[in-house]
Amino acid sequence: MLRRILALIRKELAGLWKDPKTRMVLLIPPLIQVFLFAYAATYDVVHAPLAIWNEDAGAESAELVRRFDFSPAFRVVAAVQAPTQARAVLDDKTAAAVLHLPQDFSADVLAGRTAQVQLLVDARRSNTALLLQGYATTIVAAYAAERAGPRGQVTLQTRDWFNPTLESTWFILPGLVCVLSFMMALLVAALSLARERELGTFEQLLVTPLRPIEIMVGKAVPGVVVGMVDAILVTAAALLWFRLPFRGDPLLLGLMLVLYSLGGVGIGLVLSCLAKTQQQAMLGVFVVASPLIVLSGFAAPIENMPPLVELLSRGDPVRYMLVIARGVFLQDLPLDVVLAQAWPMALIALVTLGAATIVVRRAVG
Repeated sequence: MLRRILALIRKELAGLWKDPKTRMVLLIPPLIQVFLFAYAATYDVVHAPLAIWNEDAGAESAELVRRFDFSPAFRVVAAVQAPTQARAVLDDKTAAAVLHLPQDFSADVLAGRTAQVQLLVDARRSNTALLLQGYATTIVAAYAAERAGPRGQVTLQTRDWFNPTLESTWFILPGLVCVLSFMMALLVAALSLARERELGTFEQLLVTPLRPIEIMVGKAVPGVVVGMVDAILVTAAALLWFRLPFRGDPLLLGLMLVLYSLGGVGIGLVLSCLAKTQQQAMLGVFVVASPLIVLSGFAAPIENMPPLVELLSRGDPVRYMLVIARGVFLQDLPLDVVLAQAWPMALIALVTLGAATIVVRRAVG
C-alpha cells in the first residue's frame, strides 16, 4: 500500500512540475504575495487625515493644532468652520477625524481652568478609531503637562461616528458580504470553462449554434447567482443574528452587488479561459483572490499603503464594493458617492468579460 501511495504522490508532483503554467503558479505567486502582505497588510496608522475645527483665535489653540500637525500620526488636510462641514469631511472620508477647539479654549488654559477639546472620529474602521484616540490622548496629555499649569488641565472628549460602540463586527461583516460573494462568483466562473476542457466537452460546446457572447452569458449568470445568494445569506446573518444596523437602500446595495459580481465573474472567466484543467483554475483563483483581498482594504487601510501598492489597488473591484457596503450598512451613503465607486467596477467587468469573450471567439474561429 505504501508503494502505491508513494507512486501516486510522485505522479501528482511530476504532473505539477511538468506543466510550465502550473510550475509558474507554484513558484512565482508566493513571492509576489510575500511583498504584497508585507507592504499592504499593515495595521500601523500614520499620517491619518485630520480636519481642524478651531473656533478659538488664541495662541494656545494654535499651539495644540501645531502639535497635532507635527505628529507622525496625523496630517492636517482641511479646516472646517461649521458642524455641517465637519460631517461632510467625515462622510466622504476626506478626514479620518476632526479636532474641535471651542471659543474659550485659550482663555481656559491661561486662566488655569479645565479646557475641553473634542475629537470626532470616523469609527467605521474601529481599530483605526481606537488608535487615533490613543494618539490624540497622548498629544493632549503632553500639551496639558507643559501649558496648562499646575491647577489647570485639558480634557479630550471623543465621539465615534457611524460606529459609536466601536464593535469590530460592524466593520468586519459588511466586508465579509463583499469578500465571500466575490470568492464564490470567482470560483464558479473559473471552474466553468476549465471543467468543459477537462471533460472533453469544450469542443462540443463550440460546435453548437451558441455564439461566443451567448456562451459567456450562460457561463456568467450562474456565478452572479451564486455570488448574490452568498451575499444575501451573509447579510441576513449580519442583520438578524449580529444586529448590524442597515441605514441605506437595500435595492441600491443589491444592484451594486450584481455589478460587483460581474467583475468577479469576468476575472474568473479569464482564468478559466487560460486554464486547461480544474486544478489549474483553482490555483489561479487562489493566486488572484489573495492579493485582491489584501489590496482591497478589507483588513488594513489603503491609506497606509505605499503609493505603488495603492495604485495597484485601483484595479481591484473589492476595494470599491467595500466602500459601498460599509457605507450602506453604517450610513445612508449618498448616491453620488455610490456612483463614484460603481463606475470602476463596471469598467473592470467590461474589460474582463470582453477579454474572455475574445478568447472564446478565437477558439470558435
